[in-house]
Amino acid sequence: MFHFMNMNMTLFHGFGMLIFWGIIVFLIFSIFSNKENKYEKDTAINILKEKFASGDISEEEYKSKKKVLEENK
Repeated sequence: MFHFMNMNMTLFHGFGMLIFWGIIVFLIFSIFSNKENKYEKDTAINILKEKFASGDISEEEYKSKKKVLEENK
């Protein structure tokens, strides 16, 4: 005869294990995912571009500083 209590507990344990491994896989992917694609880093070139776009520096300053930064890579 079926032992209904044991059958229900087995189903819940399987569901709990599925949730556990789902969380583990999610954590692994979130740790090792490339965050640079999602959020652009504030590199020196990007900051320089923003300053030029906002008018804080002239075109000559932009070109000279960009050249210096690209040489130092």
